[in-house]
Amino acid sequence: MKKFQLLAFLLVGIVTVSFAQQKVVKTVVIKTPTVQCENCKKRIENYMSHEEGIQKVVVDFKKKTTTVTYLTDRTNPENIKALIANVGYDADDITAEPDAYKRLPSCCKKPEDGGGPAKN
Repeated sequence: MKKFQLLAFLLVGIVTVSFAQQKVVKTVVIKTPTVQCENCKKRIENYMSHEEGIQKVVVDFKKKTTTVTYLTDRTNPENIKALIANVGYDADDITAEPDAYKRLPSCCKKPEDGGGPAKN
């Protein structure tokens, strides 16, 4: 009987630990209204792909959205928005970091700042 209780206790412990170690993955869609072109898309995706907890980044510059899949134990939507702002782009309610925005090529800047997509 004692062996059965010990085995049951160990089994419950192993199952509990395995559930506790499962990583929760979520996806968030962030409005990025200042994304203008393919160059913007590459900048954000390359920068974000190296950040801890970020699993996947897809920028749609036509819809002006950035979809990010992330691990909830490593980052959160507010950190993700801050990362996008640090690249030089607006992210939902967070404004682009001014110095990063200044470093963007003209095609990636807002039309009122003399930028916008290149015209053929």
